[in-house]
Amino acid sequence: MKIAPSLLAADFSALAQDVARVEGADMLHIDVMDGVFVPNISMGPAIVQALRDKTPLFFDVHLMLQHPLAYIETFRKAGADSITFHVECGDEPGEVVEAILRSGAKAGIALKPATGAEAIGEWGAKLSQVTVMTVEPGFGGQKMMPGPLGKIQEIKRRFPQAMVQVDGGVNPETIGLCARAGVDCVVAGTAVFEAEDPQGEMERLRGIG
Repeated sequence: MKIAPSLLAADFSALAQDVARVEGADMLHIDVMDGVFVPNISMGPAIVQALRDKTPLFFDVHLMLQHPLAYIETFRKAGADSITFHVECGDEPGEVVEAILRSGAKAGIALKPATGAEAIGEWGAKLSQVTVMTVEPGFGGQKMMPGPLGKIQEIKRRFPQAMVQVDGGVNPETIGLCARAGVDCVVAGTAVFEAEDPQGEMERLRGIG
């Protein structure tokens, strides 16, 4: 199982140093919030650009924006390797997917806990990643809601080319649920960045998963 530490849980006063502590990760998950789509504001393209030459990690940028379409090229130029947006956003999903692919990034879609897999249309065949939220997006450190894991097998059946990622409340106590559901990648924020030994904690999570 792939591990994607969430930058949201890092020390914002020492981001470069904290990112260096998770170099063994499969990718770095970067949550971008606009205060409209979700009730929180996090970071923007300047942070992505500032970190890009500090690490070789794959940048998995998660746009929690009401209107992501206008920002695709900006985040790609800043250094995003993959860009995931929410199907519940205010832009037409197919258009956003096409914009991401034109930019040269890999395209991903995220589903809120109550959103079913049926929300992914025909454009889902062009996705490299589907992120299943197991918390309401907006804040880190929340407890996992196991119910959304039930949509994973339908996603894998309909879109076998896409990596299925789970985001929300992943820790040593819940990663087993993810493994049994067939998850390919987990986003782990506080479980990794707040560990005394982030590298060891990632190996522990891989071992359990």
